[in-house]
Amino acid sequence: MSSIRIMKTFLAVVRHGSFARAGKHIGLTPAAVGLQMRALEEELRCRLFDRGPSNVVLNPAARAMVPQFEEIIRRYESLSGAADSHGLSGAVVMGALVSALMGRFSDALWMIKQQHPNLDVRLFAGLSNDFMFKVEQGELDAAVVTQPPRALARNIIWTKLYSEPLILIVPRRPHFDLPKQPRDMLRHAPLLRFDSNTWTGVLVEEFIRRCDVQVRVDMELNSVEAIIELVRQGMGISIVPRLANVDWHRDHALHIVDMPKIGVHRNVGLIERREHARMRFTDVIKAYFDADAQIKF
Repeated sequence: MSSIRIMKTFLAVVRHGSFARAGKHIGLTPAAVGLQMRALEEELRCRLFDRGPSNVVLNPAARAMVPQFEEIIRRYESLSGAADSHGLSGAVVMGALVSALMGRFSDALWMIKQQHPNLDVRLFAGLSNDFMFKVEQGELDAAVVTQPPRALARNIIWTKLYSEPLILIVPRRPHFDLPKQPRDMLRHAPLLRFDSNTWTGVLVEEFIRRCDVQVRVDMELNSVEAIIELVRQGMGISIVPRLANVDWHRDHALHIVDMPKIGVHRNVGLIERREHARMRFTDVIKAYFDADAQIKF
C-alpha cells in the first residue's frame, strides 16, 4: 500500500499543476516527485499522468481518484486527535491576518494553547483573499479572515468570530494642516488608505461612501500595523479596524475621531472546508468566541 507521504505528494501535484511546483512546495526535487508518481502508478496499475515532451497532465482517471486520496489522508490525520481523547494534539496549519493577531484572535489562540499543550499550531500571516485559495486547495486547515465580499465555493464555509468597528484615526502632531471637523479631515488631509483591492479595503470604501466626501488618497497600503505607525509619525489620517489589543486611548501619538453614526464594521471569521481533518480544532476556536459573546451579552 502506498505511503501517506506519496499520497500527499500526488495531491501536491494536483494542486500545483506540475512536478516542479509541487516539489518546491513540499521540499523535493522534480525528479524525486516523478519517481514517487511512477511508483504510485505501478502500484495502482494505471496511468495517472499524460506525459508530453515538456510537461505532465493529470488524466481523467487520476482526477477521479483525488477525493478518495483526500479522504484517506483526512482519516489518517484524524488519528492523531483520536489518540488524545482529553485534548487536542498534533499539527494544525493556519492562516491569519496580521491584524487578527493584533486583535482578539491572539487571545483565543493563547487560551487554546494553554488548555491543549500538545497542540502544534503553525501560523502563516497574509491577506484574506490569498488564504481563501489555500484553504480550498487544502494547503491550510483553516484561516482567520475578513468576511468575504462574494459568494464562497460550495466546499468552503465561513463562520463569524467577532466584529470590529472601523474608526478614523489622526496624528496628534501632523505634518499638515488638520481641520477640526471629521468630514473636513477626510476632504483635505492626506489619507493613508487600506489597499482597495482587499476585503478590508472594500469596507474602507463603504465608510468613505457613507461619509459622502471626496478624499485625498496619499498612499495605499495592505498592512493595518504599517498604516497605524505612519499615522503616529504624522504622515496622514486613516480608517482602520479598531483592533482589540491596541491601547488606542493611551497612545500619545494618535487619537480616534468619534464618528458613531457611520456604523461600518469588519466581521472577522474562520474559513475552512466543510470536511477536513482538523475540525475538532476549528470547533474549539468557534466555541471560544461563542462563549465570549455570551459573556459580553
